[in-house]
Amino acid sequence: MTAMHRFIPFRFSQLQQFCAKQIAVDQQASFDECSRLIAAIFHQRFHQKLEALKDSYAPENPDLDTLAIEGFGTNKTDFVSLLSDLLNKANYEQVTQADISHALEEESLFKVKLEVDFEEFDEFLLFSRGESVRTETLVSLFGLRKKPLDFINYERVVIYIKYKPQEWFDVNNRQADFFKPGSSIIKLFQNVPRADLEMLFPNTQVRMKLIDKLIIGVPAAVGGGVMIATKLGSTLLLLSAAIGFYLGVSDNHVELDQAALIALAAGLGTFGGFLWREFNKFKNRKLRFMQTLTENLYYKNLDNNQGVIHQLIDSAEEEECKEVVLGYFMLLQNPAGLNSKQLDKAIEQWFVDELNTPLDFEIEDSLGKLIGLELVTQNAGIYQAKPLLEVKHTLANIWTKLV
Repeated sequence: MTAMHRFIPFRFSQLQQFCAKQIAVDQQASFDECSRLIAAIFHQRFHQKLEALKDSYAPENPDLDTLAIEGFGTNKTDFVSLLSDLLNKANYEQVTQADISHALEEESLFKVKLEVDFEEFDEFLLFSRGESVRTETLVSLFGLRKKPLDFINYERVVIYIKYKPQEWFDVNNRQADFFKPGSSIIKLFQNVPRADLEMLFPNTQVRMKLIDKLIIGVPAAVGGGVMIATKLGSTLLLLSAAIGFYLGVSDNHVELDQAALIALAAGLGTFGGFLWREFNKFKNRKLRFMQTLTENLYYKNLDNNQGVIHQLIDSAEEEECKEVVLGYFMLLQNPAGLNSKQLDKAIEQWFVDELNTPLDFEIEDSLGKLIGLELVTQNAGIYQAKPLLEVKHTLANIWTKLV
């Protein structure tokens, strides 16, 4: 089962070719040429956006390997607003605070309890794209119990975090071992269950769940009691009697001979070894949980920091091109014209019929770009596609002005 979303899950080049095959043969070459011009125009526009984002991100980029020249190449535009706009164009949805709170409360699919210290962040944002419902089989009791579990999965997740400045860490006596205070990070992940969103934060701590503590604690307590009773019982009774005599609590004079002291030392050594083994069990179980977390993050992480910006630019560029070409293609298929709602419904139904893919097409964005590129005419709310030869001439003039 897949949820409705506005992301168009097909490559632009394949989608454009698929559309071209459905129009008149004598128009296919012109349609291909117009599509290439549309792609070239958006590529140039998004290159400008990329440079603006790089300039804006530079002051807080922890991976920057260049020096700044005072007064040059700085972009005063707020980076978060630029990034949010880019994510919107790439058809990402912001993960709400309610979803984050739900993730913190929901049981992890990896059976790991995680805690995040949000106080270290000045700001953080989560965006997702491609939401679906999946089913996993959880195995427990050494494979004897199998339980199917439905969960919400995000195909792509982008997380942005800006750390608090150095002064805050100094005042609160906090260590910043793995990051630079005042910097920010951007990470891109794939296939993230909503219940495990907290594992994406860099300062996530693994905690033992109550059941894990009981699995280790109860046998340890029982084993410790048995050991005290069997290994140390008589020696401890003798020791307590001697202490009671010297403190004046008891009148019975008790002396600890060499054999009793050796037995006491051996018993305490055995008990100490027992405690050390139980402690190691606890540490090893926690290490296994941390390994599970690390392995999952390793395979889910797609890119970091400036690399994420490049990926988002490419994705947003493709989404914009797809929305334009699909809108124009559908109007070509309906020469009499369509209003906004009719066009939206026609495109969404086309995806279901032709590609078996339901989605929520961004009709307003598509029409806005079609009008901006002068590819359509509008009369009393009815949109009609301009002839391909006229469109090709218009796009060629726009491209010439860009370069």
